Amino acid sequence: MLFRKPYGIDLGSSTIKVYSSTKNKSYMTKNLIAHRGREIIAVGNEAYEMFEKTPASVQVEMPMTFGMIANVELEEISLYQMLRQIDPKSHRGGEVFFSVPMDTTAIEKNAYYRCVNGKWLRNNKVFLVEEPIADAIALGIPLEKNKGSMIVNLGAQSTSFSVIAEGKVIISRKVPIGGRQMNEAICNEIRKHYNLSIGTRTAKRLKTAIGRMHSDQPAARKIVGIDSLSGLPREEAISSEVVGEGLEDCLREIGREMKSFLERTPPQIAARIAYKGIYLTGGSSRIPDIQTYLEEATGYTYKLSGLYELSIIKGLERIIREPELRKWAAQLKPRKL
Repeated sequence: MLFRKPYGIDLGSSTIKVYSSTKNKSYMTKNLIAHRGREIIAVGNEAYEMFEKTPASVQVEMPMTFGMIANVELEEISLYQMLRQIDPKSHRGGEVFFSVPMDTTAIEKNAYYRCVNGKWLRNNKVFLVEEPIADAIALGIPLEKNKGSMIVNLGAQSTSFSVIAEGKVIISRKVPIGGRQMNEAICNEIRKHYNLSIGTRTAKRLKTAIGRMHSDQPAARKIVGIDSLSGLPREEAISSEVVGEGLEDCLREIGREMKSFLERTPPQIAARIAYKGIYLTGGSSRIPDIQTYLEEATGYTYKLSGLYELSIIKGLERIIREPELRKWAAQLKPRKL
């Protein structure tokens, strides 16, 4: 094939982000599939509208778990539907640049290959880019002449810490705390304080709207939930202090893990990070005042990225568009396991 269309794909636990080079545009949809047995009912944003509202016979599944592919077949369907909406002829013969977590095993890498070379998507070349590298490129961090930079990515199901120096990731760690765990913690806190049951979708909206980590800026938001005693719908004004209490345990644990991670970082690099500050990105970095809270918890300063959940896909976009950055992408060959 003389011309292959390049695509950048960031498979997140919550959302799929795709960059199309031919249209020079990024697309995002929820990484969800609603199905009844083998019958696919809805994919992407349509499946998200059904989330927490379906009967027992219908399942709404996330093909990704903690940033890794858990169900190759469902993930291929999600990608196929999304790519067809971008370009009806994009299901075969392309170049696909995946972002992948650090220390991905051979079996896990093979799952990425199978996602775009299976039943629905075929004849695609696959390239892998480490997520911290894609983040660094998007954030404008120099890679090769870098004495030490740290990136924290707060994802949907996990938070990753990475230190980059001299053109490589020298140390990286992922902890299983992310946006979903924060949403569930908010649900629990509201149930405890108000005897009100809400869904994680409502909790997510509260998290980014009034999830302030400092009580000197009180706020409130009205929501509708189910009364835990009567089982009837009830409207309630939720305080930002209650939402903050729900978030605090998760953020305290992230801060604790981050301090432990920094203690394992070589002293000269840690000193450089302390001087330059830590880069903070990912969807959950939208929480109000989060950088201030982490500064108090760890003693380091933070640089909050305005890219949020789009950080990695913007890095893939640059790798695709700028030939000199292609060296950070490694081609994945098919492998029989």
